[in-house]
Amino acid sequence: MTIHRLKILTLGVALATLPSVLHAQELADGTAWVSDELTTFVRSGPTDGYRIIGTLTAGEPVTVLETSGDYSRVEDSEGDIVWVLSSELQDDPSAQKRLPELEARVSALTEELSGINDTWENRTASMTDTLELREEHIAELEARNQALEEETAQSRATIRELQARLDTQEEDLLMRYFIYGGGVAGAGLLVGLIVPHLPRRRRKRDRWF
Repeated sequence: MTIHRLKILTLGVALATLPSVLHAQELADGTAWVSDELTTFVRSGPTDGYRIIGTLTAGEPVTVLETSGDYSRVEDSEGDIVWVLSSELQDDPSAQKRLPELEARVSALTEELSGINDTWENRTASMTDTLELREEHIAELEARNQALEEETAQSRATIRELQARLDTQEEDLLMRYFIYGGGVAGAGLLVGLIVPHLPRRRRKRDRWF
């Protein structure tokens, strides 16, 4: 449910329950209100045959003292006791009297809902900021992880290359040792074959012997 719908629903419930509250108050203290006509004529007695002695203002509260036929004997705010048609009285306060209270209730509810709306907007903004920070942090970690993976792959390739070069150098070194050893052995064999065939010099005998 959106904030706008919540405002409408809360305001509707408040306006719907307000007349019931006011009606309960009216039943408790015996107060009635003149209907929302511009003026209501009042008489000196409980029938149309009695003379009109004045009027009551629309929305004026009166106290019902008794009822006789179509008329009710009421006391107005100035203490005057007169008879007025019962049909021109109503249980609920008039719109004129209820309007300021309704406006105050609406204003209070609007202010309260505005506060709720601001609170939710602040919480939503805070959650959005937190989510954005987390997403940025995750993106940063993913980028660092990708860089580390690339660096690791490059290091592995370098290690394989160095290992291959090392293996080649070992093979070259073994080959050199083999060639060198073979050369030495061949030279020794050749010397062994040649030396016995070389002429030997005879020693001269000493004349004194």
